[in-house]
Order: sequence, then C-alpha cells, then structure tokens
Amino acid sequence: MPCHLSVNVNAIAYLRNRRDLPWPSVVELSRLALEAGAAGITVHPRPDERHIRRSDVTDINRLLRSSFPGAEFNIEGYPDERFLQLVEAEKPDQVTLVPDDPGQATSDHGWDMAANAGLLKDVIARLHRGGMRVSLFVDPDPARPAQAKALGADRVELFTGPYGAALEPENARRELARVVAAGEAAARAGLGLNAGHDLTRDNLPPLVAALPNLLEVSIGHAVTADALAYGMAETVRKFRAAIGDV
Repeated sequence: MPCHLSVNVNAIAYLRNRRDLPWPSVVELSRLALEAGAAGITVHPRPDERHIRRSDVTDINRLLRSSFPGAEFNIEGYPDERFLQLVEAEKPDQVTLVPDDPGQATSDHGWDMAANAGLLKDVIARLHRGGMRVSLFVDPDPARPAQAKALGADRVELFTGPYGAALEPENARRELARVVAAGEAAARAGLGLNAGHDLTRDNLPPLVAALPNLLEVSIGHAVTADALAYGMAETVRKFRAAIGDV
C-alpha cells in the first residue's frame, strides 16, 4: 500500500487571517489539492483561531463529504472539551491528539503518555464511541507505540521535526534512524503509522523507502511554500511523486 498525502491547510488560513478578506480560500485550495490527488485534508484548529477557524472546519468537512467522499478529513488538536465537542459535531475520519499548549506556535513534541494516561484513555474511548479513528502524536521513540496501543489508539503520528531540521547528512541519517526504529515498533505493536512535521520533497523519499508501513504524511508548511512557486495542484503532484503515490 503506498503512502498517502494529507495536506495541512493551516498555513493558508494563517495567510488569509493577516487581512480581513476571504482569500486565499482554504476551501478552494483544499479543492485544488484533492483534485490533484491528495488523499485528504488536515486542520489543526487552535483556541485563538489564529489560523483555522471553527467555520473553516465545517466548510472543509462539507467540501469533502459532498465532492470528495473518498478523501480523509483529519482534525488535530489538544483534547480539551471545546475541541472534543467540535470533532464530535464534525465526525472526521481521523482525530490526531497532540499535547500542544494553547499558545504554542506549532507542535514540537509528542505525548508523555505515562503522565497523561488517564486523560488519553478516556478521550480515545469517547472518540471511538463516535466512530472516529484516533492517532496519537508521539516522539520518535520505539517505546511510544506500545504505550499508545495500550491506551487504545489506532495509529501514531511520529514527530519528524528533528529529522526535518537535520540538514547536515550525518545528522539526517541519525535522526532518520530514530524515526525508522519508532516506525518499526509501531508495526510490531499493530498500529497504523503516520508522520508529520518539517517534511519536504527532499527528505520524504528516504523516509518512505525505509518505512513500508507508513500510511500517511501530513504536510502543511512545505506544501504551502512550494505552492507559491508551482501552484497547489502541481505541488501536490510533486509531493505525491516524492512519496511514491503515483
């Protein structure tokens, strides 16, 4: 099974929110991404709505259900009550739980599952009752997938920030080895495997080649940056080629 691309449209919403204008439209750029073969759309609505707004979540969900029924909707966020009520109302295909503080600029670490076991177990069970698949955002540590499995998660999303930031070849090889070890541990635990953060067309091919069980990569910043040069549709095609989804 090839790895699939989920386009995170948070950066598009952040650009739109710089002005009191309706463009760039996250819905129309999501449409372009899906028409070019993206497997899904990811959003991460934060409490202050500094990029994705609650209304965007509803609008994108409506687009997927009406025009792209086979595409996946993935909503990321910290599982406070407001977030849980949002996902229960929208019923995405996947909910990715992240341990972000509300003021964080971006996700930069995975869950401490021992410290948050009670919260995560209860939240995962609640989301399962709503028919949603649950992924936990975790550091690239081989111990994490088994812990996630014990809490009831369906998948883990490996935090690939250190790998993405490793520009020197030896550092990149070392960080890739950490990600691969954790991804192999996910397979042994019987969990689906996702990955995301600072992934680019350059660093994706080695990652995908080393992890045949990698199901999905969620990419926002690099896709948005490349879309400024190539347009959204061509960028999606380039990223699909980088992950072998052709």
